[in-house]
Amino acid sequence: MTIQARAAIVRRAGDPVSIESIHVDNPGPGEILVRVVATGVCHTDLHVKLGNAGTRFPYVLGHEATAVVEELGEGVAEPAVGTIVVLTWRAPCRRCRYCVAQRPEFCLQPQTAQPRMRTTDGEVLGRVLGLGTFATHTVVAAAQAIAIPVGLAPEATALVGCAVGTGVGAVLNAAEVERGSTVAVFGCGTIGACVIQGARLVGAARIFAIDRVERKLAWAREFGATDTVDATIEDAVAVIKERTGSGVTYAFECVGLPQTLQQAMASCESGGLCVMIGVPTPTAELPLSMSRFFQARGHLKATFFGDCVPERDIPAYVERYRRGELDLDRLVTARISLDDLEDAFARLERGEVLRSVVVMGTQSPVFRSDASDSHFA
Repeated sequence: MTIQARAAIVRRAGDPVSIESIHVDNPGPGEILVRVVATGVCHTDLHVKLGNAGTRFPYVLGHEATAVVEELGEGVAEPAVGTIVVLTWRAPCRRCRYCVAQRPEFCLQPQTAQPRMRTTDGEVLGRVLGLGTFATHTVVAAAQAIAIPVGLAPEATALVGCAVGTGVGAVLNAAEVERGSTVAVFGCGTIGACVIQGARLVGAARIFAIDRVERKLAWAREFGATDTVDATIEDAVAVIKERTGSGVTYAFECVGLPQTLQQAMASCESGGLCVMIGVPTPTAELPLSMSRFFQARGHLKATFFGDCVPERDIPAYVERYRRGELDLDRLVTARISLDDLEDAFARLERGEVLRSVVVMGTQSPVFRSDASDSHFA
């Protein structure tokens, strides 16, 4: 039976967000219907809104969320109705050559549900990264819903499905940073803050945080950065080389700009690894000195979602949050409604927030909705 939902839609690239009633069809085989409880506002959604990623307009925005399972499609037994889940856009297919080779982080055909969301006049809606979580309800593949324990703040656990998995995963999975290493993080928004937390978790000896916004540098220090560099007044590469003597072992680019990636690569010592996390625009090009790269014996790697395997990593990161090892509550700098999304995107562009999180209506009693009473308070 088709249900009516409320969703944030962008009809054409560059258009403002429109909050509309939509129709959501029943889940098909292998799919589930979920009720979204909390969903983060990410730069990827802004990229789609501006037309820098994706072509399937009109879109339902949103792709990182905590939700509750409400209905199961044919052949689905788990997660059961009523289960609290974190949604993921990188659910491995288990059939492609990478999955068969036990490298599911490189899956070529991640699982998604068939399009089940339509406008009231019948137009099929695209969904950002196959999820479309800026809606009261959405349909996802069962494998895209990872069960988590009750009793945790949904606005914090929502971030595990993108920001936390990407940033912490880049450290643990993509780079495999060792204890005692030196690390540089270029761009200290939510992803950068998660990279810093990941580096702190593994015992990095020195963590450089580079940004152009002083408030973000202050956040970086709170999350564990040992050194901060204001890129508006200092040459980040020169500062890093001077303070380390040779450069860092690992650099993480969290912005998606050619000039920032160049700086991140240049900040590495000989044989160092630069991990590209930031999403570039389709036209971005990287000018590269092949001679300098060769002489430095450099390594450059790109990562999607921190090379995470959702069923393995999402429960592990949620458990680290539960134990107080990952500070996710402080990543949530604003709690908003769907009607506040345009302002949230503007604040995101201005660098005024880490994560704005849309909280959908009344919370189920199994959730804490006030982070002030959390275990980090």
